Amino acid sequence: MSTALVTGATAGIGREFAVQLAARGDDLVLVARDLPRLEALAVELSATHGVDVEVLSADLTKREDIGRVAERVSSVDAPIDVLVNNAGYSLKKSFLDNEVGDEEALFEVLSRAVLVLSHAAGNAMRSRGRGAIINVSSVASLLASGTYSANKSFVTVFTEGLAAELAGTGVTVTALLPGFTRTEFHERADLDMSGLPDFAWLDATRLVRDALADVGKGKVVSVPGRRYKFAATALRVIPRPVIRSRSRGAHRPSNP
Repeated sequence: MSTALVTGATAGIGREFAVQLAARGDDLVLVARDLPRLEALAVELSATHGVDVEVLSADLTKREDIGRVAERVSSVDAPIDVLVNNAGYSLKKSFLDNEVGDEEALFEVLSRAVLVLSHAAGNAMRSRGRGAIINVSSVASLLASGTYSANKSFVTVFTEGLAAELAGTGVTVTALLPGFTRTEFHERADLDMSGLPDFAWLDATRLVRDALADVGKGKVVSVPGRRYKFAATALRVIPRPVIRSRSRGAHRPSNP
């Protein structure tokens, strides 16, 4: 039996990963800030699927908390076989309208936590000759649209490089690049998505199911949904000046 650690496990894509990993029989370590929600989810998944569920309350904007999660990932006595780096959020305003401290906190969660936990997992898994690292990025990583896009670009390229480094070791590394997905992500960021057509939305259950299938196949980049596969392919070949020009106005100043 394997054990999976999921960050940002109480909501959205992270919660769906926890549900599907438990359903296939994986024991879990659930990481998030909200301890009551963590404990409630742990009770639910343990009762439903008969797996052991450990909770680890951590705020990944804090380096000491990232360090505690990294220690758990590195454990020899209770090894982690699957790491899902999912924790994330978005800022509503544009870069220059945000406080720099808010941008630094975003960087800690979206980029630094992924780097630190992947380093811990990569070393531990390589020594055992098995394991899987899943880093949740975004199709936005292929754009040029604010610091969310920039952080996710780091995650995608970092994951590709780590996959190459661990090739042949028995450890797989996958970057998941979803598009718009029906979760509470946008509501929590106070983003109005009412103008987005229904066809643009992905279903979280199918997204995670397809992502886990891609991980099983050893894919380095997983893009769920045909429309987003097409978009990702196009964004990789469109000249960057064109992408930059289309990104203008995506983040307008909050005080015109």
